[in-house]
Amino acid sequence: MHYVYILRCADDTLYTGYTTDVERRVSEHGAGEGAKYTRGRTPVELVHTEAYEDRSTAMRREYEIKQLSRARKERLVGDAEW
Repeated sequence: MHYVYILRCADDTLYTGYTTDVERRVSEHGAGEGAKYTRGRTPVELVHTEAYEDRSTAMRREYEIKQLSRARKERLVGDAEW
């Protein structure tokens, strides 16, 4: 499976990424080994995930989410069912 995920960083910003292993990737971000953006913004909290069968669909969705306004991302995160 391929996943798109959203993290809430310590400074209350949202980071969107792609991975095949959400748990490992969130752990990397939390340890300061993830994306450059999240390195100085730890701790991070996983607030949203979406699963896809193929990489290209997941990557397209990641791009779509990254184009959303902050308000739209907050609504997406708020609508997530855990």
